[in-house]
Amino acid sequence: MRGRGQFVADIRLPGLQDVSFVRSPLAHARIRGIQIPQAYRNSVFTAADLVGVQPIRAVSGLPGFKISEQPVLATGKVRQVGELVAMCVAPTRAEAEDIAAAVVLDLQELPAVHDMLRARDPGAPLVHEHWGDNIFLETNYEVDIASALDAPIKVSREITTARQCMSPLEGRGVVATFDHRLDQLTLYSAAQMPHINRNGLAECLGMEQGRIRVISPDVGGGFGHKGILLPEEVCLAWLTMQRGHPVRWIEDRREHLTASANCREHHYKISVYADRDGRLRGIDCEATVDSGAYSSYPFSACLEAAQVASILPGPYVMPAYRCRTYSVATNKCPILPYRGVARTGVCFALELMLDLVAAEAGLEPGEVRLRNLVQPAQMPFDNITKKHFDSGDYPEAVRRALASIGIEAVRARQRRGEPDGRRIGGGLAIYCEQAAHGTSVYSGWGIPMVPGHEQATARLTPDGGLELRVGVHSHGQSMETTLAQVAHEILGVDAAKVRVVLGDTATTPYSTGTWGSRSMVMAGGAVATACRALAERATRIGAKLLQQDAAQVVFDHGEVRGANGSVSLREIAHTWYRRPQDLPGDVDPGGLEVTSGYKPQRDSGTFSYAAHAAVVAVDPDLGTVEILDYVIVEDGGVLVNPMVVDGQIYGGLAQGIGTALYEEMPFDAAGQPLATTLADYLLPGPTEVPAPRLHHMETPSPYTEFGVKGIGEGGAIAPPAAIANAVNDALRPFGAEIMRSPITPYRIVEALLAAPTEGKVAE
Repeated sequence: MRGRGQFVADIRLPGLQDVSFVRSPLAHARIRGIQIPQAYRNSVFTAADLVGVQPIRAVSGLPGFKISEQPVLATGKVRQVGELVAMCVAPTRAEAEDIAAAVVLDLQELPAVHDMLRARDPGAPLVHEHWGDNIFLETNYEVDIASALDAPIKVSREITTARQCMSPLEGRGVVATFDHRLDQLTLYSAAQMPHINRNGLAECLGMEQGRIRVISPDVGGGFGHKGILLPEEVCLAWLTMQRGHPVRWIEDRREHLTASANCREHHYKISVYADRDGRLRGIDCEATVDSGAYSSYPFSACLEAAQVASILPGPYVMPAYRCRTYSVATNKCPILPYRGVARTGVCFALELMLDLVAAEAGLEPGEVRLRNLVQPAQMPFDNITKKHFDSGDYPEAVRRALASIGIEAVRARQRRGEPDGRRIGGGLAIYCEQAAHGTSVYSGWGIPMVPGHEQATARLTPDGGLELRVGVHSHGQSMETTLAQVAHEILGVDAAKVRVVLGDTATTPYSTGTWGSRSMVMAGGAVATACRALAERATRIGAKLLQQDAAQVVFDHGEVRGANGSVSLREIAHTWYRRPQDLPGDVDPGGLEVTSGYKPQRDSGTFSYAAHAAVVAVDPDLGTVEILDYVIVEDGGVLVNPMVVDGQIYGGLAQGIGTALYEEMPFDAAGQPLATTLADYLLPGPTEVPAPRLHHMETPSPYTEFGVKGIGEGGAIAPPAAIANAVNDALRPFGAEIMRSPITPYRIVEALLAAPTEGKVAE
């Protein structure tokens, strides 16, 4: 915010030239020819030039998964609007774009599949012909569903969430250069997972990983969009080695909206079964996720839909369950894990259905939650899909949210009516966020990225400062602050003297990076472990300086103390590095630099959660929605820095409001994206995002350092469900309901016109 950051677009290297790509204007077409003007023959490159470069392959070990090979420049045919066909290089971006505009594509248009449900039909156009269908993966999970089918309450609906763009403040960007002296490719990339990008680059380029260095400088928001290997990264890496000078590509907003990646396009056919007292008997669901044309590296196209089956029941207790999921290929850009991954769609579907159960049972929606949530005395708790909940008091979060929102006052206000004719509604949603997934979780997916021990390096400097080197990366989560706090807690070093080094594969330990709300649990644990080991070494050296046995001294807040006095870390470091003659010969040769790894006692993930409650006013004539009040009661375990947590939740709320009311990437029947600028793709701004009232609960995780849990995704998960329930609560007297996001004015008016009461309040 002070203008001191360095993003990829800020990097200037001698001889740097810019790249623009020729992108497919069609969603599905065979490439019959690429005509390059003679004057630009040496400035334009196609797939035929990239000899030896392998396609991007994101695999999965799940049975039945079909692999898609994504060529970095299209070969044979194109499968989405915006797919890379040719690469153009020039001294400036404007010149490169002029060259790209001069390249002519001869394309034979093919029928496009844009509807994920129609893509499953026999005879649908095939995105990948050799598959024989358009299904990346089909999964099925079932537990005694037959026992629920005779329940006295059964509610069934089809629920849809719109395809979205991630819309970080900074788009993707790449600067590539090759150092012939070191025989090393250096790639500057706005990436959440630099080490994983290096893995993928090495595979595509056929290079040893030691010859590749990935540097991720400051990152202006990630949200999952910057958690994949890009074909642009592979292209520029190849190009700099061919041309001998640095090259750069900076994603513009139109490229981001139309060509890069999307998220969250889900469809649910769901039935919920319950007894008359509102207690759940079971859930039966068929979920489809539009995964786009290709499986992105490393998560693969299976992650989103397959997760739906495992997380749909959430923190609710039920005896029966069935869920079948489909990951479907369409002629759209790939879908990626976005903040909350599958949880936002799952929360939207399940929480809307629970409000319908409440209406059928004649109960308050909050009461239905309280009767079905796992109780604190049951913790740790394995739910029906074997998710292991580590700790928490979910009912208390609901009670606090309802009390804070004043649900009784909301009901009284509804009975009185509004003088302006608007309708008031109150909505509730609760979710759980599995975070810091470990080896035991991801090994079953069989994807190219399975997290193991997270490592950190802690090194005292000769003047008593501390350097921390960690493989996770910061793109707005204040890692530099919170990891320094952890080190201060262990070593007592002033946080201002702690330097956190991030985002460089040459200087940081291997890591799967920042995703899935894992960094504070995993990297925080690794920093704590490394700092404790460093404290042990410093204690032994300090004991030598005090001429005492190590067992007779203690380390306390930056000092080694014994009967003969005390010695500070600064003095210990000064002696170790600069006056080794003052130390005996049998001193520990390991010195004051430690690399150590960390895994939680149980690495099946932590479970943070929150209850969100919203009060809205809906104008039945215009269809507009105003959020009057918003309350969040969250539990992220022990909070290292509450201010950072608040910022994470506020930012997530803004994104969740976008999902609920504004953001949508529509496509026409030809697979053309219809929101190509920010005039078409609506993002919430300051006037659309209220100041929420945020309440913290702290239930420590029994498995992690300090009892921390992941918190980074939670704020974005529940708002669509809470707001939709509030809108439906307002519309219920009309007999109208909305079962899709975003809840636009058009859809509200459409629902009112289609209601049995024809837009009039039912008596």
